[in-house]
Amino acid sequence: MERRNKVFDFLQQQEIEYSFYEHPEAPTIEIASQYWRNDGSKHCKNLFFRNHKGNRHYLVVFDSSQSLAIHDLEHRLKQGKLSFASEQRMERYLGLKPGSVSPFGLINDTENHVHLFLDKNLLQYPSLSFHPNDNRATVVISQEMFAKYLTATGNSFEYLELY
Repeated sequence: MERRNKVFDFLQQQEIEYSFYEHPEAPTIEIASQYWRNDGSKHCKNLFFRNHKGNRHYLVVFDSSQSLAIHDLEHRLKQGKLSFASEQRMERYLGLKPGSVSPFGLINDTENHVHLFLDKNLLQYPSLSFHPNDNRATVVISQEMFAKYLTATGNSFEYLELY
């Protein structure tokens, strides 16, 4: 609840509108999809990577119905060899545990270390859905408010065609 409340407090302080709903714990897309509401939002998959040297970290966000091979992703992102970041790195840079990764973790990255890659196809949806750093709830946020959120975090980000 503490992680979730930190997200809600941040959104409210930044005057970012959103809605949310609670559900049972959902650490994977397969489990989460059982609880998704038919609200027109695009549910997203969020993966946290590090580069080969371990000195750069990336959050990659894309349509939950898609899958990406790391090798293909390496070519599209042009960041060299990638591997999934460890649980310790996830906690250090995003303040999160596996199964609850989302762009809302960027509020914990006070040094703006993590670069965010978003799939360009997400822009065609009126709103997006993410865990609020707690996989027992889902936040629905409009594209306009999500853009405002990204600006508020201060992290670098870009939209690319990921598939």
